[in-house]
Amino acid sequence: MSDHADHRLGLTVTHRRYVPYSHAHYAGNLVDGAYSLGLFGDAATEVCIRTDGDEGLFASYSEVQFQAAVRAGDLLEVRAEVVRVGRRSRTIEFTATVVGRGRPAADGSAGSSAAMLEEPIVATRATGTVVVP
Repeated sequence: MSDHADHRLGLTVTHRRYVPYSHAHYAGNLVDGAYSLGLFGDAATEVCIRTDGDEGLFASYSEVQFQAAVRAGDLLEVRAEVVRVGRRSRTIEFTATVVGRGRPAADGSAGSSAAMLEEPIVATRATGTVVVP
């Protein structure tokens, strides 16, 4: 079956996740890059369930780009899109975008102020391959 005729090609899954402060790893409440990769794995699992009725296995990343910081208090949107369908493999393009961000209270206290961003920030891009039975 060619990629052009395959109904799985172009399937897109979107997850949103609040980044808890317990995941802050560096100064400035920065979160390590592995956090986004873990979310990509979750989205890939849903892709495999939708395309093949199986959780599948993540085989590899062929490319990962960390383009902007992810911080505790961010609201991340993770998008996974199937861009190639092989006999047992699926190539998926992933994007993690910061769509909301916590911010310090105006009076400097530890308030819980946050806002959706007018211009979302692309934080991480990757291409990965999953395999299904």
